[in-house]
Amino acid sequence: MFHETDITKLSFNPFTKIDKEWMLITAGSVEKCNTMTASWGGLGELWRKYVSFIFVRPQRYTLKFIEKEQFYSLCFFDESQRKALSYCGSHSGRDGDKIKEAGLTPVYNEIAPYFEEAAMVFFCRKLYGQPLDPSGFLDGTVLTECYPQKDYHKIFVGSIEKVLVKEKE
Repeated sequence: MFHETDITKLSFNPFTKIDKEWMLITAGSVEKCNTMTASWGGLGELWRKYVSFIFVRPQRYTLKFIEKEQFYSLCFFDESQRKALSYCGSHSGRDGDKIKEAGLTPVYNEIAPYFEEAAMVFFCRKLYGQPLDPSGFLDGTVLTECYPQKDYHKIFVGSIEKVLVKEKE
């Protein structure tokens, strides 16, 4: 069972949560949604709001869902869901129902879809979206190491509007 909490009451390491434990970025509607595993992103304060920063490559199927909707969710899981996150990171929703195949249970609310198996969920309202501009990179090694195909991520900044945390059993 989830309960809503104040984001300022949370205590976790965002570097561990995003880079090491990963997250699912999910957008869509009851009719159709998609999710993707992410290990790049950030959390912080910007424009007098608590925000998330997500980065999505142009070829990712989830991008069209994020662009279409006003909200997206970030779902964080415990280690027991590592296999599901690996599956969602290595399969496309274009090719089938990867959510079902990963063994995840989508939950739909008035804001954005999320997953029953998550331990923590951030619901984010899009504030900004822009493709990364290669001319803005000050360190050329980032371009050669991270963008050899020139498939620059689109960055989204989302205001964190609601946080759910699963109650410990």
